[in-house]
Amino acid sequence: MTEPESKPDAANAIEVRDLHRRFGRQQVLDGVTLDFPAGKITTIVGPSGSGKTVLLKHLNLLLRPDSGTIVFDGIDVTRIGSKGMDAVREKFGMLFQAGALFDSMSVFDNVSFPLVEKTRLSHDEIAARVHETLKAVGLEGMESKFPSEMSGGMQKRAALARALVRRPKILMLDEPTTGLDPSRTGAIHDLIRRTQENFQLTAVMVSHDVPAVFRVSDRVAFLHNGRTRLNGTVDQVMASDDDVFKRFLAGKASGEENETALAG
Repeated sequence: MTEPESKPDAANAIEVRDLHRRFGRQQVLDGVTLDFPAGKITTIVGPSGSGKTVLLKHLNLLLRPDSGTIVFDGIDVTRIGSKGMDAVREKFGMLFQAGALFDSMSVFDNVSFPLVEKTRLSHDEIAARVHETLKAVGLEGMESKFPSEMSGGMQKRAALARALVRRPKILMLDEPTTGLDPSRTGAIHDLIRRTQENFQLTAVMVSHDVPAVFRVSDRVAFLHNGRTRLNGTVDQVMASDDDVFKRFLAGKASGEENETALAG
């Protein structure tokens, strides 16, 4: 189900072609090819060590590949300099696995930080944008709270608000439900879906919550040994006869990664 190399497609927000990245002797990405359709949620799954997080770090421009291309809105970001990279970074927001909130800052200051640092908006404009964004993630009235005063789920919402406050076109999420109990996990999944729809975003999500996360995903990419083993709609991937993917699902269902069975 891996898609063949092709010319950039306007329907895709991001296109990855034959991406390779090695760390020392370890080949972490070994020819990943993958499209991320505009206005959809694409969820990247796979066992530990499959390359999920390293792929995401290439997509958010924290790493450069050894070879291959990444195209954002027709721009090959593997061929541009730092100024060009900064312009591309304006297009996306990032929700990190641990939230990465500043403990010493209030929710208002955390969420407003990207606007203060990167824009020339007035204080009143910033306050209005922060209030609007916090309302969108269910944290209206929480501006004066500090992260230590909030539950894990509320901290995730605040971190999501910070990722959204500059109104990006693309939202990237790295294991957004890490550390949450199952009831809060479902609530965050639902929030991500509503946020993607309300803000008309393209979303790229790395998740370990399989198969629960498929409920709010449009497409799924299954990575194995640094390659795109499966890529398609949720229904297409779930209907696959791929034995490796079936073992992965079985391992998840039993609460294990089942990596020994997946190796090779």
